[in-house]
Amino acid sequence: MNQLSTLRIASYNIQKCVGLDFRRQPQRIMQVIDGMQADIVVLQEADKRLPPRPAALPHFMLDEAGWQIVDLGGAGSLGWHGNAVIWRGDAIRVRQTGHHDLPGLEPRGAVRVEFDTHIGPLRVMGMHLGLLPASRRQQITHIRRFDDDLDKMPTVWAGDFNEWSRQPVLDHLAPDMSFLAPVPSFPAAQPLGALDRIALGAGLEAVVHGVHDARPAHIASDHLPIWADLRRVA
Repeated sequence: MNQLSTLRIASYNIQKCVGLDFRRQPQRIMQVIDGMQADIVVLQEADKRLPPRPAALPHFMLDEAGWQIVDLGGAGSLGWHGNAVIWRGDAIRVRQTGHHDLPGLEPRGAVRVEFDTHIGPLRVMGMHLGLLPASRRQQITHIRRFDDDLDKMPTVWAGDFNEWSRQPVLDHLAPDMSFLAPVPSFPAAQPLGALDRIALGAGLEAVVHGVHDARPAHIASDHLPIWADLRRVA
C-alpha cells in the first residue's frame, strides 16, 4: 500500500508517564509513541494533575524525536485539560486549533485541531471522557453539537472514552460518526476493556486499525495505545 494514500492516527492515555511499576519514565512513553510510526498522535493525561499542570512528557524529548506539538494554550503544559496532540511529517500543517470545557461532575475538556495533510483537510477532536455514564452521555452530546456548528470537514474523534459497556452506547449518541470496532486496550498488562476509541466522520475510512502492544507498551502506562490507518473516500 502506498503510505502517502493513508494517514496513521493514534490515541494514547500516557497516565502522566507513570507506568504499571509506579515509576515515572517519559522515555518509555517515547519508545511506545515512536514505535507506532503514526503521523498524528492524540494524548490523554499528558500533563501533571496540579496547577500549573506542567507537561508530564517533556517538550525537549518530543523535539529531539522530531515531533511537533500543537499549541493548545496551556502555559508550560503539553496540551489542555491533559489532552495534547502531536504530529510529524513535512506534509502536515496546522490550520486552526481550539478547545472547550465538557459538562459533567469532573473537570473535563476536549481539544480540536484542523490540519492540512497528505490525504486532505482533517479535523481531529481529542478527548478524555468522564467516569460516570451520565457525564459521558452529556459530553458526547455536547461535542456532537459543537461539531455541527463548525465548517464541514472530514473529522476524527480519538481518545479515552472510559466506556466499559460492550453495547454500542456511544455509537447511538453520535449516529453521524462511525466508531471503529473496539479493541481491548485497558489495563495494559492484560487488556479487557476497549476504553480507547476512534470514530470517523463522513469522507474517511479506516483501512486497518488495532492496538499497539509491542514492549514496553505493556508497562509504560495503564493503557495501550490504539491506531488507525485512514484514507479519504468519496
